[in-house]
Amino acid sequence: MYKISLGADHAGFPLKEALKKHLELKEITYIDCGTFSEESCDYAVSAKKACEKVIAGEAEFALLCCGTGVGISIAANKIGGIRAAAVSDYFSAKYTRLHNDANVLCLGSRVVGAGLASELLDIFLNTEFEGGERHIRRVAQIAELEKGDI
Repeated sequence: MYKISLGADHAGFPLKEALKKHLELKEITYIDCGTFSEESCDYAVSAKKACEKVIAGEAEFALLCCGTGVGISIAANKIGGIRAAAVSDYFSAKYTRLHNDANVLCLGSRVVGAGLASELLDIFLNTEFEGGERHIRRVAQIAELEKGDI
């Protein structure tokens, strides 16, 4: 079973808390990297804390929440080795894993409700990277971009 690191800003806090309950029902272990209230805070800080757990191998995936899912995904994607996607639909949640080998799911609390967010999280976690020459090549190119090699 997976271990997931969680991060959110103040706007994403309520959704993160709802998803913690969903993870507990599924008996999925998580590391809550904050925030721990609706007091205003910056999403980049929470993204960094949760993504560091993935990079260090302490978690297989991270789940990040902010108001739209976009800001926290931009912040997460600045961290080498992170492939974060802000999603709000089934197709994107599935194919970001299947084709892009995303390791971070970003959700917007002002975009999706807790029910849909739980379904998107399940899809993300239960979809394996398809591999194949073209997808492996493209994921490798992302790593090369991080290093400045392309």
